[in-house]
Amino acid sequence: MKGEQDVIKGLNEVLTGQLTAINQYFLHARMLKDWGYEKIAKPVYKESIRQMKVAEKVTDRILLLEGLPNYQKLLKLSIGESAIECLGNDLKFCSGACQKLAVNTKLCLDKLDHVSRELLEDIEVGEQKFLLWLETQQYNIKELGPEKYLAEQL
Repeated sequence: MKGEQDVIKGLNEVLTGQLTAINQYFLHARMLKDWGYEKIAKPVYKESIRQMKVAEKVTDRILLLEGLPNYQKLLKLSIGESAIECLGNDLKFCSGACQKLAVNTKLCLDKLDHVSRELLEDIEVGEQKFLLWLETQQYNIKELGPEKYLAEQL
């Protein structure tokens, strides 16, 4: 089934974000765990695994549309040097991913590709959940202060 080139390009843009997120979130999860912050490492690790499953779905959709999934392109990783920095970098990345998903969801709607649109809407739900979790962590850091917040994560 030949798909619209604009839709395939948009799906590849989403895929690039997912592949980058897998790497950034996975490394942050391992670092957080190594530093002893298991309580925040676990959700970040689970998100990296979810991103892998999402990347698989996007890849399958691109292939179905007779496109070529681009696994060679990654965005710049923003690796934190502290637990607080890791969470902040993930928040920025996730927020940007949500914006790109919204743009590409609208593109799919405009091109009348409702299957791709539904896929991206489903992906955005998961992204929004993780974004909310990250925003909650930032709120807690601000309210408690970094030292007390991190002490509670041990």
